[in-house]
Amino acid sequence: MATQSTTSKTTATKRSTAAKKAAQTRSANARKRSTAAKKAAATRAQANRTPVDYVAEYAEKAVLVPLGASLVARDRVIDAVADLRDSYSSREKAERELKARQRRLETDLRKFERRGTTARNRFEREVRKTRTRVERTLRQRRTRLERDLKAFRRDLDKQATSTRKNVSSQAELASARVENLVQTIQQRVQNVA
Repeated sequence: MATQSTTSKTTATKRSTAAKKAAQTRSANARKRSTAAKKAAATRAQANRTPVDYVAEYAEKAVLVPLGASLVARDRVIDAVADLRDSYSSREKAERELKARQRRLETDLRKFERRGTTARNRFEREVRKTRTRVERTLRQRRTRLERDLKAFRRDLDKQATSTRKNVSSQAELASARVENLVQTIQQRVQNVA
């Protein structure tokens, strides 16, 4: 008996859920059809407009825009006057309003000062970071340049020493050849004599 009751409840729940989904789908489709119909009607109306309709619309706008702007300005003036009247209708209210305005002004001044301090500190931090970065870069470049200069000097000294040794050995070799040549010539001169 309990199983049959549970089964019928489950079936009823499934039917109810399916019915709700179907109703949602029908509603969504109806909304889509309605939107499409409205869009089509607007498109037809737009296509049927004549140049006279356009001129009439622009003329109407030319009148309504300034009228609306002046009414909004009038409402703002009325609100401002009402606020002033409420704020300053009695001496006590005027004093309270002045004190409140003074507190707001002091609060704003403190806020501006904090904001300025924060901006100044941020700027100083950025300047310090930039200076440190530039100094570090210059140090690295100077160190690299000094290291390259020392290496160049060492290489130049090695080449100079090597060249000096080569030149002196070549000079000794040339000197020895000249002496040999002179001795050979002297011996031949003696042999011929």
